[in-house]
Amino acid sequence: MAKCVHGREGMGSGISRPLGKVWLVLEAAQKEQEDTKSLTSFHKEGHQTRRDSKSVVFLIPGWPDRLELCKECCSLPRESIAGNLSNPGDIVIGGTFPVHLDRVYNDLSFTNKPAELQCQRFSIERYQYMHALIFAVEEINGDPELLPNITLGFQIFDTCTTLRRAAQGTLSMLSGGAEMTPNYHCSKGTTLAGVVGDSGSTRSILMAQILGLYRYPLVSYLSSNAVLSNRDLFPSFFRTIPSDDFQMRGLAHLVLHYGWTWIGLLISDNDYGQFGLQIVKQEIINGGACVAFAENIMTGQPNRNAPHLVQVIRDSTAKVVVVIASDSDFVVVVEELQKQNVTGNIWIASEAWATSISLRDKRFQMILVGTIGFAIHGGKMSEFTKYFSSLKISKHFDMLIKEFWEEAFSCKWPNTKLADNATTNGCTGNEKLENLYSEETYRIPLNVYTAIYAVAWALHGFLCTPRIGPLKYANCPNVSSFQPWHIFHYIKYVNFMTKDGIQVSFDANGNPPAVYDIVNWHVSGKGTLEQVTVGSYDLNAPDRKTLTVDEDRHVWANNSTEVPFSKCSPSCSSGFRKVMVPGKPSCCYECAPCPQGQISNQTDAVECHPCSWDTWPNLQQDRCLPRNTEFLSYEESLGYSLAAISIFSSLIPLIILGVFIHHKKTPIVRANNYSLSCLLLLSLFFCFLCSLAFIGYPQPEKCHLRQVAFGMVFALCISCVLAKTITVVIAFNATKPGSRLRKWTGVRVAYCIIGICSLIQLCVSITRLIFFPPFPNVDTHTKPGIIIVYCTEGSPTAFWCMLGYLGLLATISFIVAFMARRLPDRFNEAKFITFSMLAFLSVWVSFIPAYLSARGMYTVAMEVFAILSSSWAVVGCIFVPKCFIMLLRPNLNTREPLKIKANF
Repeated sequence: MAKCVHGREGMGSGISRPLGKVWLVLEAAQKEQEDTKSLTSFHKEGHQTRRDSKSVVFLIPGWPDRLELCKECCSLPRESIAGNLSNPGDIVIGGTFPVHLDRVYNDLSFTNKPAELQCQRFSIERYQYMHALIFAVEEINGDPELLPNITLGFQIFDTCTTLRRAAQGTLSMLSGGAEMTPNYHCSKGTTLAGVVGDSGSTRSILMAQILGLYRYPLVSYLSSNAVLSNRDLFPSFFRTIPSDDFQMRGLAHLVLHYGWTWIGLLISDNDYGQFGLQIVKQEIINGGACVAFAENIMTGQPNRNAPHLVQVIRDSTAKVVVVIASDSDFVVVVEELQKQNVTGNIWIASEAWATSISLRDKRFQMILVGTIGFAIHGGKMSEFTKYFSSLKISKHFDMLIKEFWEEAFSCKWPNTKLADNATTNGCTGNEKLENLYSEETYRIPLNVYTAIYAVAWALHGFLCTPRIGPLKYANCPNVSSFQPWHIFHYIKYVNFMTKDGIQVSFDANGNPPAVYDIVNWHVSGKGTLEQVTVGSYDLNAPDRKTLTVDEDRHVWANNSTEVPFSKCSPSCSSGFRKVMVPGKPSCCYECAPCPQGQISNQTDAVECHPCSWDTWPNLQQDRCLPRNTEFLSYEESLGYSLAAISIFSSLIPLIILGVFIHHKKTPIVRANNYSLSCLLLLSLFFCFLCSLAFIGYPQPEKCHLRQVAFGMVFALCISCVLAKTITVVIAFNATKPGSRLRKWTGVRVAYCIIGICSLIQLCVSITRLIFFPPFPNVDTHTKPGIIIVYCTEGSPTAFWCMLGYLGLLATISFIVAFMARRLPDRFNEAKFITFSMLAFLSVWVSFIPAYLSARGMYTVAMEVFAILSSSWAVVGCIFVPKCFIMLLRPNLNTREPLKIKANF
């Protein structure tokens, strides 16, 4: 920053007629940025230059003409700036506040000079911010220890929420407050230490770009855009409000905390809103929620595009809307919501309007009640309350206090033009502010207050305190010797506590510790809205519990205490899972029952989880229950029925055996080989009993026994039948004259047949037990929810070989018996053996498909049924007719029927 100075290389700051020469001095901080081309041009024009360690000095001869030329080149067109408040001092602190929330919109023709900016919609809230600066300055001036023998002054500009005013105010402060002369500070007696401002991030970005060129510190009290933390772009920017990077993530965290997954976004079309949109939207999506709509509040339009926004909100099913905008912009949308009677939404407020006074109006009650949002961490400022409530027109007159008075007391000063048909009370100046303002929690005024103190403590660090970093002086510097970059250096290291106990410091990017209050909008006893603190968001919380919310103190829309619902699709209850719908956001889904064998025990489950092998879902599919175990049990009706039949059936062969023993001398018994019949009846007895091995829990011993027992007793049974059949054939053929079969008659052949056939089956069974032993196993797949306990076959090949061998014996017996069916003997049992083997084969042939198709205990029951049926076939066809004759027709049990027919 250049200074217009006079004298012999002097450092004064006034512009007056010099005694000799005029020097243009560029300070050391600026020397590094000096354009070498400019130096060359000064040399070519014949100007003298001199360099030293701190400056480059240009000697300009004939200064009056040159000075006028300089003023014509550097001065901008003059324009009055309303709301400019100033107070002189040894050091001046600048401040920018949007005391007015809007401006008069004029059409730009680009052919004429734009009209001067006219502000409108006075804000009591912002006026209070401005007075927080004035109060802090007065308090510092009254402190004999902080800045002794130094008086702070201030220069305040009302930016009217416009970039134009922000640029004008910044350039004016840099030029000394008189004219806007870029790169020149030409006012006498004003030393600018830094600027406190602005409330809008876009305006702060512009101001920081200008002030950063000269390392003037800019301390913002409300600009939270994260891009301002970039030290390469904004090297001298600081703030007393946390960065939006923390706030926007916190807003998304808050939304996800309540389980809302269908969210609307309203954002202002400036840097604050657009940057916030990027972070909030991404965090919401990362958290599994979806954005129903994202609409811009057009800050460049008088109506902020409110009719369109309200229509979008009305048509959307999203009931939770995050608003990232200033209160001055959002209030226009709220007015349109009131006009169209759109209620029932839950508004999530960014800190820019979470504690707004202008939105507390009673007419907005039905719309904004239940709002929840992030607020700047506040504190008590008892002295400031006393100061502000004691403002008087007569004592604290400024050009804005009259407007403040009219807004505060709803009155008008005499000779004020009123709107058509408007009536209001007249202002007297004797109204009492004490009746309106009492002790309260301050948030943004506290930020302004700490920002002023941060600059003051930086000045304190520069003046007569131990040096920090590279700044070392032999003697304490004085006020006139410091440069803005000195204050910029010291403000980085400030760490102090205010009188109200607020700790203030900055990190490497100029940000304070990230702490927010969570506020909920209630209806007060007076019928107006009030913001109640219900939690906090503290990134430095000792227990790492960043978000803390007291949900019992919450009030939602329509004064409900239940958390409202905002989802694209209804929640999927337990037992269901979400199924994505093609072409729709992930939050718009359908609910489908969990697949068989799986459960979901929470709402909105993305996928179902299978139960363990020994458990199965209940009917609701929300939890796993132990599976039922299935086997052919004695407790089952089928089990004990088959057991009873088996035991009863086993008695029949014993009874028949008793009959045969009792009638063993009779012709019919002797004709049918008494000894083989008894052995056959004993084998049938064991056949009936072996079925009991298939009933009950499958133990390893039982698995080994039942298949071997089944194979062996049936091999013995069929071997006996085969032996009887062959014996009958040999006996009848041996009676022919000259027959060689006589030597094969007798029981030895029959016993050999039985022994050989049984031995083969025994070898098959032993081989199976040694190499492929059956063992207990469980089947969890055949029947859903059932564990089938069964005995494996060990080797299916061995099982079917055993069964096939029995079939082979039965088939041979059937063939032999069939061939001998016509032998001439009344007691010839070949035809009975034929029927018995036919029945036996029919049972086991039918058994094969039935066995393969049955499941669970019915597989075993089918095998038991086949054993009983085939055994009964042998008993019924071979022995029942003989018992009938012996017991009921004894007259037929004589030798006469044994005579061979003549035609044999």
